[in-house]
Amino acid sequence: METLPLNFLIKDSPASIAIVDPNMHFISHSKTWLNEFANGHSSIIGQSYYDVIPDTPKELKRIHKECLEGKPNVNTGYKLIHSNGAVQWLKWKINAWREEDETVGGLIIVQEDITEEKRSQELLMKAKSVARIGGWEMDMVANKLYWTQVTREIHEVPTDYVPNLEEGINFYKQGKSRDTITLLVSRAMKDGTPWDTELQIVTAKGRELWVRAKGEAEVINGKCIRIYGTFQDIDESKRTALEYQKVSDRLAIATSAAKIGIWDYNVVDNILVWDDNMYDLYGVAQKDFIGAFEAWEACVHPDDKEKSLKELDMALAGTKEFNTEFRVVLSDGEIKHIKAKSTVKRDEEGNPLRMIGANWDITKLKNTQLELLRSQESFEGAFENSAVGMAIVGLDGKWIQVNKSLCKSLGYRKSELLKLTFQDITHPDDLDIDLKLLRKLIDGKRKSYQIEKRYFHKNGSIVSAVLTVTAVKNIKGALSHFISQVVDISSRIEVQDKLTKLLDITSEQNDSLLNFAHIVSHNLRSHSSNLSMLAGFLNKEENEEEQRNLIGMLLDASESLNETVLHLNDVVQVKAGTLEEMIPVNLFKTIKDVKKNLGVLLREKKARCSIDVPTTLDIIGIPAYLDSIFLNLFTNSIKYSSPERTLILKISASKIDDTIQVSFSDNGLGIDLDKHGDKLFGMYKTFHKHKDAKGIGLFITKNQIEAMNGRIEVESKVGIGTTFKIFFQIN
Repeated sequence: METLPLNFLIKDSPASIAIVDPNMHFISHSKTWLNEFANGHSSIIGQSYYDVIPDTPKELKRIHKECLEGKPNVNTGYKLIHSNGAVQWLKWKINAWREEDETVGGLIIVQEDITEEKRSQELLMKAKSVARIGGWEMDMVANKLYWTQVTREIHEVPTDYVPNLEEGINFYKQGKSRDTITLLVSRAMKDGTPWDTELQIVTAKGRELWVRAKGEAEVINGKCIRIYGTFQDIDESKRTALEYQKVSDRLAIATSAAKIGIWDYNVVDNILVWDDNMYDLYGVAQKDFIGAFEAWEACVHPDDKEKSLKELDMALAGTKEFNTEFRVVLSDGEIKHIKAKSTVKRDEEGNPLRMIGANWDITKLKNTQLELLRSQESFEGAFENSAVGMAIVGLDGKWIQVNKSLCKSLGYRKSELLKLTFQDITHPDDLDIDLKLLRKLIDGKRKSYQIEKRYFHKNGSIVSAVLTVTAVKNIKGALSHFISQVVDISSRIEVQDKLTKLLDITSEQNDSLLNFAHIVSHNLRSHSSNLSMLAGFLNKEENEEEQRNLIGMLLDASESLNETVLHLNDVVQVKAGTLEEMIPVNLFKTIKDVKKNLGVLLREKKARCSIDVPTTLDIIGIPAYLDSIFLNLFTNSIKYSSPERTLILKISASKIDDTIQVSFSDNGLGIDLDKHGDKLFGMYKTFHKHKDAKGIGLFITKNQIEAMNGRIEVESKVGIGTTFKIFFQIN
């Protein structure tokens, strides 16, 4: 191996060749090897392969070991990643060389750095993958069809899928696409005609895709031996293009239907091109159109020409877009309003080359705007001079515009009111219902609403008004604002309040008169009966001591009668607009006086009466009402006492917080509350068969208690007795 001719040949070989001994030490090498793999070493003879190339991977070391055992190795591409992260691709052929005795003397390594080649291949593969370009080949001799991986991916078939020509054609969508590819393949096979077309396929997963199919035929001696080509997924771009075409078609239809004229002006050559709609807009016959800028200028209304030309110059100079309105005069004298917009195309230096734009007729719009302006002026006049308060209110509740009448009713200057919201000056008790109705307007559940509400005047007084709110929508149908009409009804409300107060006073007077009539009929009757009985007893009594006792009782009875008359006098002193004056009344004295007035009746019944009431306890009430209440309770207990037992009355009072609770109990007949509880205090309701029962006493009693801001409750059981609980105010 170390002969001079061999070393000479190896040294000058264009390939990267190295010869090593069994210990992997270099024996000989080519100059190319030294340049490509020696890592800067000037001489490597005798050095270890692994010292010269320290990044040799374990896998390659293993291959070297196998080769030293006599097994050759060939690798067309091995990816090596160095410790610094650099990537290197190698391909090699390694064979063992042998001594004369056939023992392995070392290895012959032919190695090549193919990094740049692999990098180019990777970039090409990535480009094809990104562009979704696959390859295919039909071997007509072997009758086999080959697909690249990208082609399989486009068809959505497994990586190990092996197609045939029939299956390949059947992937094309049935109809135009399949018929077209069949025809193109047939022509290529017949006369070698190539193709480049866009068709649709149906993938293995059932998805329809647009693809670009290119094919060429290889013909030898008039016979097609191979067809090959590329296959690209263009679905996204194709669908975009088709959609764009649809939009373009719709735009063409729309511009035609909307009579939008399109024009193209060559600034350099002064050539003006109009479409058919432009001729219709300007009332110009196509045969009469000279195709120059002056043709358009001649149509513009004299009063608008200077402004239009100035804006055109500004657009060409690049200081302002051409977006304007002007009038044109037709040949028959008709005037049209035209809206014009355009864009300017320029060269690399910014000089204008072309203007492309659109014109459309806005005459109806202009006329409508004029009518709207007149209508708005009319509305503003009616709004401002209306005798009714009016306002335009924003969706946030702020006043947008208010008229004089509203300012006058609320006492604010216009500038002050516009800084507020309607919520700011609405009475809090009326705000909730107003906002709820407003929410229904916003939600589209109603178009307007009307309520009576109160506002706060600037001076703090209350302004009563009838509010009518109407929702206003913009041209898109969205809610824009509200129009509010505010009719000041404060004077009417004031009259109503006075009338209501007068009716209340009349009602209160009627109640007082009813009580008065009851007291007169009930209280005086009790006094007269008492006096009559005492007079009868005195007339029959012969015992002087007993006569003196009866005379004393007559004096007490007459004094009680006088006190009752005085109380009745207080009741009739009712003045318009005032209630009976409530004053502190001693509860113990009132009960004792009533008991004393009924002394004869209680004694006749042999009744026992206990009064557990503090002597200093006062309540706020009307004396005549209190006399009537307890007189009615006493007489009812006597009237409806049980014949089977002695009448026992228990009267007590206690203070609970800010009220006085009075308990009045008897052991009389009792009342069936399950049967009569809901009508116990009703007018003319009786619950026992008694000749003197009128059914008015408890009705009057309840009204009198409630007139003094008190209340009454009852507990009763038939055959056991009844307890009335009365609650009075202390203050």
